[in-house]
Amino acid sequence: MKDLSRIVRFPEVSQEGYASLAVPTHRASTIVFDDAAAYSNRKDRGPDGYSYGLHGTPTTRVLEAQLTALQQGERTVIVPSGQAGVTIVFLTVLLPGDKVLIPDTCYPPVRSFCINYLAARGIDHVVYDPMIGADVADLIDARTKLVWIESPGSTTMEFQDVPAIIAAAHAKGVLVGCDNTWATPLLFKPLAHGADFVMEALTKYVGGHSDLLLGSISVRDVALHRALKDTTRMIGIGVSPDECQLALRGLQTMGVRLAHVGRVGTEFARKIVGLPGVDRVLHPALPGCPGRAFWERDFSGASGVFSVVLKPGVEAALEPALTAMKTFTIGASWGGVRSLIVPMDIKPDRVAKPWTEDGVILRISIGLEDEAELWADLEALFGALGTR
Repeated sequence: MKDLSRIVRFPEVSQEGYASLAVPTHRASTIVFDDAAAYSNRKDRGPDGYSYGLHGTPTTRVLEAQLTALQQGERTVIVPSGQAGVTIVFLTVLLPGDKVLIPDTCYPPVRSFCINYLAARGIDHVVYDPMIGADVADLIDARTKLVWIESPGSTTMEFQDVPAIIAAAHAKGVLVGCDNTWATPLLFKPLAHGADFVMEALTKYVGGHSDLLLGSISVRDVALHRALKDTTRMIGIGVSPDECQLALRGLQTMGVRLAHVGRVGTEFARKIVGLPGVDRVLHPALPGCPGRAFWERDFSGASGVFSVVLKPGVEAALEPALTAMKTFTIGASWGGVRSLIVPMDIKPDRVAKPWTEDGVILRISIGLEDEAELWADLEALFGALGTR
């Protein structure tokens, strides 16, 4: 073999005795075939096989299999983000003339997708009160093909009666999908309660370090998996194996991270009650959290994200108080090792049932910093709000 040929062909090396605990990162675009017949019949390999790097490598498959097991499902599809997970479910299920129901608490880009993309293509949406429960049946008609759930809404902490909504939808032949990012499959398993799709933004607790963007869609029905894979293939959706490897690494510590931030978040939520500038604390461990009974019934714990409704009139003091924080960081997303805090204004977006609170909402995501330093930061923040 000449040198120019040798440098583009890798030599075979023995892997005997090589057994790594880490999942190898398989990067690939072209997948090679043993012969021309195998290439001609590559479609026969199906979505679980390998035909082109865009559709998955062994690294992707390991992540899919691990999430499938955690979700108690049959198959999982990995996509580039949580938002992609939602939109791919919608694009798979909905056709012109169809309708989707979405909760008033849903991730804002989901609502935007319905308004700015689906509507122009003849697909309607109805926004429903997240606390409607079985009465969602009254909103389902012959055009409704999908009910979407997000429990809880990651700002207002409204926990939905997921089993009741699923039962009502299935009674009318309608599919149900659930955004389960707040809980992860460690705290809640929507498929076990009958959901057809469960979406996770792996960007958050699964990745755990604010350095990747991925989403997942898990299903109990192999036929739904095939449909999802057809959608991703047709619109050219794929994910980087490097991102998948980071998610696999994050999964290994998610249990201890989630337990820690859940404990600290619950302790902080209880201590924040009654502090200066605080009107209400939205955390499922506290009385008054919307749908707390459903959380107690269906969930095995709380994650590290909760919210604080501030008293009206503290707005002028809020910005400098947030800027002065030393340990908390102002930033979007959540679920990483750094603690985050952001002011939220959800009132203008509510259309199904008005949000009656007038104060700004602070969404807090607990990370892994020293607890005493985090609490000192919060005490200083609320102290500043109470002096104005």
